[in-house]
Amino acid sequence: MNIFLLYLLLLKGTITAFAGLASLPVIQDTLVFQHHVLTDKQLNEAIVITRSTPGPVGLYVVSVGYFVAGLPGAAAGWLAMITPALLIIPLVHFAGRKIEHPRVKNVLQTVVIASSGLLLAAAIPLAREALTDTVTVGIAVVGLILLLLTELDTLWIILGASAISLSASAAGLLNRIVT
Repeated sequence: MNIFLLYLLLLKGTITAFAGLASLPVIQDTLVFQHHVLTDKQLNEAIVITRSTPGPVGLYVVSVGYFVAGLPGAAAGWLAMITPALLIIPLVHFAGRKIEHPRVKNVLQTVVIASSGLLLAAAIPLAREALTDTVTVGIAVVGLILLLLTELDTLWIILGASAISLSASAAGLLNRIVT
């Protein structure tokens, strides 16, 4: 894939999202379903890599670029990730003065709601790819319950899920397909 085109496609995702993984549905639709240069498995891996390292959540775009086109693709992903931040600075200055205006509040609330819906739409195919056995399904269910019902830091949930997954793998309990 042409690096400039990859940059523009990743930019389309990052510029239409206002938070980390909110760009996921656009990137998934564009690179997995339309252009077929990335698989759902690679997209899952890019997210896991990013969530396992320090830094911004939206950094997964760099990994996506790498999966598509190697180091030049990673550079395109990095540029696509930082471009909206550079463009938003003047907008924040303007919106900061108008933040109490009802229309500005409504627009921001609408963006948050739309991003939530897009995240849910992207999570379903990714979950189908990742939840392949009873252990991973159990981890997902328990993790969701902990996120919804407790104030437990997500780091502890991720570490606990990793420990359970490693233990289950060592015991040979993984890869039993859920029917």
